[in-house]
Amino acid sequence: MGTSSLPSAASAAEPAIPGYRGARGAILMELKREPGLTVRGLMQRVGLSANAVRHHLRELEAEGLVEYARARHGVGAPSHAYRLAAAAEPLFPTGYAEALTALLEGVAEREGRGAVVTLLERHLAGLVPDGSGGILGSPAERMTQLAGLRTAQGYMAEGAAGPCCGTLVEHHCPIRAVAERFPEVCAAEQKVVALALGGTVERRRHLLAGDGACEYHVRFADGGDGPENGSTR
Repeated sequence: MGTSSLPSAASAAEPAIPGYRGARGAILMELKREPGLTVRGLMQRVGLSANAVRHHLRELEAEGLVEYARARHGVGAPSHAYRLAAAAEPLFPTGYAEALTALLEGVAEREGRGAVVTLLERHLAGLVPDGSGGILGSPAERMTQLAGLRTAQGYMAEGAAGPCCGTLVEHHCPIRAVAERFPEVCAAEQKVVALALGGTVERRRHLLAGDGACEYHVRFADGGDGPENGSTR
């Protein structure tokens, strides 16, 4: 689809993991980005020896933060594929999830779920500068800016774009508890992504469906000439 590999966006704004800086923090972050990494894969990403990676994994496993399953890749003995355990989820930002859930539950009780959808769309549009008219710039510039904004909001986002299409991947959802109670938030977020980038958006992976990330495929409406209001499909 004409996109380059996904670079980390706005790394300086990535959420810090309280109590887990350095190598262990890096390992947790990489497993958040890509569940199922092996020791070899982690070595390449964090720049440590196999023994050092195994040591940190054992410590994280003892704390209940990491788990593994056996995975076979071609010929040879199976390797261990590591992923974050459920207990690691609270280490990552949850933003304003509790307050927002309470607010939406009150709105739903008084005015119905339709009012919740309207409120969500207005709230999320306000998180993106000029969200109603779209982010300015080329498709690549728009994608980079939106990925940076979403990362700063705690979504651990990466983006890449070519002239006609792009991909936005969000490895974390800081309002997952809200989305589980009000799945309408996911549709609202998809609509805001389309409006911000100026195109049509298809979600191809979904955290709530058990995938390791939310992945949006974007087809730009303007061919790179400027943002237009888009729609989801």
